[in-house]
Amino acid sequence: MRQIPVDTSAASVMVAQPPQPKVKDRRTGELAVDVETGTPLMTVNVMFAASDTVELLAVTVPETGISGELTMGTPVALTGLVARPWERDGRHGIAFRAVAVTSLVEGATKPKAA
Repeated sequence: MRQIPVDTSAASVMVAQPPQPKVKDRRTGELAVDVETGTPLMTVNVMFAASDTVELLAVTVPETGISGELTMGTPVALTGLVARPWERDGRHGIAFRAVAVTSLVEGATKPKAA
């Protein structure tokens, strides 16, 4: 399957919906895992603004690639974002996958003081 790297350097990206477990099969409730590592996968909906256009993207990321508190409106960085065209049963679309989604809010990845 081909992968198209997505340049995020000129984009503003923020969380539209916090991370949720990615469901592999809606009928059974089976959760998706990375086929190579077995790591659970998450879906993070983000607003991706670039060139005077805003898109809502559902980005799949390994659970271990989520850093910081990702609440609605949090600015984030998407590391290793790729787009993958897909087609199945007459339907088609583009799936987005990232290695990591990291909060850009200062101190978000630091442990809280006691």
